[in-house]
Amino acid sequence: MVALAAVLWFAEPAPLDMPKAEAYLVTPSEGARRLEDRYDELDLWTARTVLGRWKDRDGRYFTVSRLDTTAPMFLGATMTRSSFAADSEPLPAKDLDALELAIERLSPFEIPDEPAPPRQNIRGMKDVSYWEGTNGTAIVCLFWPENHPSRYLAVWSLAEGDDPDKARETFEEDFLAKWGERVKEGLRSELAMAGAKPPRRADANARRKSLPCERELLRADAFRSVTNYPAWHATAAPEFAVLDDLPPDSTFVRALTNELSAMRRKYAETVPSPLDATNVLAVARIFKDRDEYIGALDDNEISGMEWSGAYWSPRRRELVAYLPPDGGRELLKTFRHEAFHQYLSYACSMIQASPWFNEGYAQYFEDSENPDWGMEVDLEASAELLPAVFGMDYGQFYSGSDIERRLKYRLAWSVAYFLEKGAGEVRFDPFKDVKRTYIESLLRHHDMQLATAEAFGSVDNLNLFVSEWKKFWLEK
Repeated sequence: MVALAAVLWFAEPAPLDMPKAEAYLVTPSEGARRLEDRYDELDLWTARTVLGRWKDRDGRYFTVSRLDTTAPMFLGATMTRSSFAADSEPLPAKDLDALELAIERLSPFEIPDEPAPPRQNIRGMKDVSYWEGTNGTAIVCLFWPENHPSRYLAVWSLAEGDDPDKARETFEEDFLAKWGERVKEGLRSELAMAGAKPPRRADANARRKSLPCERELLRADAFRSVTNYPAWHATAAPEFAVLDDLPPDSTFVRALTNELSAMRRKYAETVPSPLDATNVLAVARIFKDRDEYIGALDDNEISGMEWSGAYWSPRRRELVAYLPPDGGRELLKTFRHEAFHQYLSYACSMIQASPWFNEGYAQYFEDSENPDWGMEVDLEASAELLPAVFGMDYGQFYSGSDIERRLKYRLAWSVAYFLEKGAGEVRFDPFKDVKRTYIESLLRHHDMQLATAEAFGSVDNLNLFVSEWKKFWLEK
């Protein structure tokens, strides 16, 4: 029972997932084309409602939410952050049906019709109600502190072998009875939000005109995802945000923010996007150790990513990494690579670019434009392979032995390097529009192979490219 009691005191933060986004390419009548992210309404509501989540080594999860806006009645609707913020409605204190729906949306089990009362009256609480799953694996508690405008919901998912009755006793004595202390020591946003009121629906149209842009709403959600974890920090810059739980004396985040600012300018100068990017925000989340990093990977991402030190998650719109024990020098190099994937994803409205383009330029920036191949290469054989590399999808590009994959990466890098350092010297500059045409075609057709074909224009021009590429590297 000691371990069960300790979970409320020593559980580790489990940062909240960012809502999963779906990309739409839109062309407003009054402006340039832009990426418009839309989200599942339930994901957005959950991200705004859940205040924090913690876990312990035995697999228990503890989540606290503030119920002040109505939950989505229907599942599956998608919307932008702006439309969600404008249309959010306050949860009426006396609307029990709306309250029950909110509880159902957050509960890990179907809640019974009637809640159970607390073991005893709890000082400082206006109301306390419990629901328990039929197999005793979780406790769901609705509580309403005195002098607060909102109700709160705590969900404690228990470990195998825990006694639900003793768990409820621990919960009441170590959490509910000390709610005021909990707010002061951990739930920092509660002090600022206690008197906040959600927008009224009647004001939605007026509010939509005055709401912050999508970039600022995304920044607010990113910061909100770590607000209630004292060990986590949030760093803001105009085009990106960095979240981290590194030690306070770590200099890595300062170095990273300077690096990201410089690299994003280079990305945009080297591979310009035709899209309006004013609503885009690049989010990076850095964990202090590898165990946290691996634990943050979801089931779809973890396969094949266990070896990595950083990765770009297009669905979550986050660049995720951990700080290795040997410091940040190698991680900064990896960030240059992954941050280009992030940039190109936004530049192409989340339409997947060919690996020769995506991995090639990511390698180009990772190596700081270093012309060293880093391996022995047969240029004649590589020139014969190059047209096939241009036509590869990701399954084909990543297949084969380690040596074969490494060669394909270096060939892709060599194409990017040639485009930047040598192609402009070819007579009549026949490759000057390759990058621009590639991205425009990708946005138009959503087809990476067709975009490659249109970028080079003809088989003869592609053959000329290979010939000039080989000549360039023979002279290096």
